Amino acid sequence: MNPVLVEAWRGDRVESFHRGALAIVDADGALVAALGDVERPVFPRSAIKVLQALPLVASGAAGRLGLDDEQLALACASHGGEPRHVQTAAASPLHNNCSGKHAGFLCLACALHDGPDRRGWVRGYVTPEHPVMREVGAALQAATDVDLAGAPRGTDGCSIPTYGFPLRQLALGFARVATGHGLAPAHAGAAARLRAAVAAAPFMVAGSGRFDTRVMERLGARVFCKVGAEGVYCAALPQRGLGVAIKVDDGNNARAAEVVMAAVIEACVALDDAEAVFMRSLSDVALSNWNGLEVGRLRATSALRTLRV
Repeated sequence: MNPVLVEAWRGDRVESFHRGALAIVDADGALVAALGDVERPVFPRSAIKVLQALPLVASGAAGRLGLDDEQLALACASHGGEPRHVQTAAASPLHNNCSGKHAGFLCLACALHDGPDRRGWVRGYVTPEHPVMREVGAALQAATDVDLAGAPRGTDGCSIPTYGFPLRQLALGFARVATGHGLAPAHAGAAARLRAAVAAAPFMVAGSGRFDTRVMERLGARVFCKVGAEGVYCAALPQRGLGVAIKVDDGNNARAAEVVMAAVIEACVALDDAEAVFMRSLSDVALSNWNGLEVGRLRATSALRTLRV
């Protein structure tokens, strides 16, 4: 059974708790730290949008189309559909939180086919057998060392294929995004370009008040973090050369997974005093009622607090 990673306190009692697992891996594949079962496949879904965007840049499509930092950051995003997000997405279902990713897929599709009937060729790009999804799948496989032919497969909320990856392999993929080590040169360059774009435009990845945007606005290029669905969270930590993958068993994102990620960042990233206070506010969160009175805390457990990385 996975350990308890987050507790919800009311008064002097634990009212509820969240179990989960996490893996921290370097770009050589060494497991630097782990809690719980890091070998069970999970569907990362939106957490791996940066990996899915690698072909957009590696193919040269992003350069030929002149995509800027905000557009590339949006390709990695689960955004809030705020006006800036909508204006940047421009050519997809504009308020859908995956619109930037799909706009990126369409840009890649246009780069892969410049012959007649481009519209017809692009149709069906979300299916596993389409060349766009084959390029995306190849990037996922290369980054994580997971053979997708043998991996569990489902359909994501935005209709593209989603595959099951062990947390250890997801963390490896993000360590490679952090460093470029172990990636083909084109993918390594794409990872660096996407990280730079997100560091320059973190608002585009999430939005006002959202954890990913708040953390990356505060910590800059030291952290690339991306929420998924059902309690999955991933991060690349370039200064440390590490990748992180988290799964909260009960699928709790806003409460539990954010607390776990905040505690991992505290353990792994050098922070000044003000940054440490900011991150602690995200890993030990005051819970207030409708009258604004503090009624409890949401806290990382000792299992997280004693991580040594």
